[in-house]
Amino acid sequence: MLSWAALLVCTLALAGFFTAKTRAIALGGESPAILHSRPVYHGGFVAIRTAFAGLGVLILGLILTNIAIRWALYSGLPVGLSEIERDLVVSDGVALANGSLASRSGEARDAVAALYGRLATLQVWGLALASVGAALFTMMHGLRQVSIPFRARSRFERIVQIVLTISAGIAVLTTIGIVASLLGQTLVFFSEIPVANFLFGTLWSPLSGVHDGTMDPDKVGAIPLFAGTLLITVIAMLVAVPVGLFSAIYLSDFAGARARSIIKPMLEILAGIPTVVYGFFAAITVAPFLRDTGAAIGLSVSSESALAAGVVMGIMIIPFVSSLSDDVINAVPQSLRDGSYGLGATRAETIRNVVLPAALPGIMSAVLLGVSRAIGETMIVVMAAGQGANLTANPLEAVTTVTVQIVALITGDTEASTAAGPAFALGFTLFCVTLIFNVWALRLVRKYREVYD
Repeated sequence: MLSWAALLVCTLALAGFFTAKTRAIALGGESPAILHSRPVYHGGFVAIRTAFAGLGVLILGLILTNIAIRWALYSGLPVGLSEIERDLVVSDGVALANGSLASRSGEARDAVAALYGRLATLQVWGLALASVGAALFTMMHGLRQVSIPFRARSRFERIVQIVLTISAGIAVLTTIGIVASLLGQTLVFFSEIPVANFLFGTLWSPLSGVHDGTMDPDKVGAIPLFAGTLLITVIAMLVAVPVGLFSAIYLSDFAGARARSIIKPMLEILAGIPTVVYGFFAAITVAPFLRDTGAAIGLSVSSESALAAGVVMGIMIIPFVSSLSDDVINAVPQSLRDGSYGLGATRAETIRNVVLPAALPGIMSAVLLGVSRAIGETMIVVMAAGQGANLTANPLEAVTTVTVQIVALITGDTEASTAAGPAFALGFTLFCVTLIFNVWALRLVRKYREVYD
């Protein structure tokens, strides 16, 4: 129902655009210059106001009503339940109401399901009518404003500026929301487990050390996870950065138009391959190849190794580094190349001493994007590197990463109240490490950035 309401709002906005534009053209007649704003701005003003009003009511209404519904659901729960148990009862009740859960039942869950069904129906019909009504009212009001002296262009540009400001604000609020959602459970976890044990411990087996709901502080050391993450990331970047950067240099300064039109799309196809396919490739092809090759030369290579995961992850990251580096290198002014050639430098010397230093900030940004992609990858690690928390610097052994353990804790069969703590702590710590790394990289980019005319 809400999707149909949104579609109807967009239809009203489109109808308002053409109606206002036609009315403005009629007012201008044979002398359109008498209009303060061109007809397209009259149409755009009505259309964007209509869409903004209808969709704004719909989105804001969804947010507020969802908050109200959750408050109503939680307020009706029995007293004495923990926070995790309350969340589970509410989520199961909502799933029962939606028909996606039939195995779990109980008085509390059935009550939540019945209440949610009534409130959800009221929410859908109320928001649909409110959004369409707001859009229709705004469209009619905008059409009445179409006139010769009406400053439609100024109003239109002001609304566009407001939309852009709201979009920027949403990005900031999203970041704040992510931090807030991680921080609560993380503080609860660290109130029970010393921070030093978590950050500097070398044994990770949190669920095996649970007694009466309390974890063993000596079994929550995250060093093996971060060491595995770092090891696989380094291997991936050792593959992705040279291949991606050299590919970008070839495409920008050596390849002809025909070769570029073939090679660049082929490289970018790698970015569209699902990660599970890369995982299959790593587990079925690369890992056995490395194991057999290692056995042939006398090395013991595990069936699940950091090397296999890192190599395949590096292949996956190549298009990110290559495409962005190619765009940055092409953005270097041709005058710098011509000046270098004029001084007698060869093409290779020009690239090494002029082009690459000028494009260094952009290349660093491409590398940082690749590092972030490697840190957050999960599927390839699960299928090719394993899930055992092994503290080692040997790329031929099995390791695991932070993201894999987060997924294992959240999606496992363990009680959510037990697994949530270490999972949130890992997520918050990874967020902090990534933030520090990005700040450092930004300072490095600013240090070497140069501005050219």
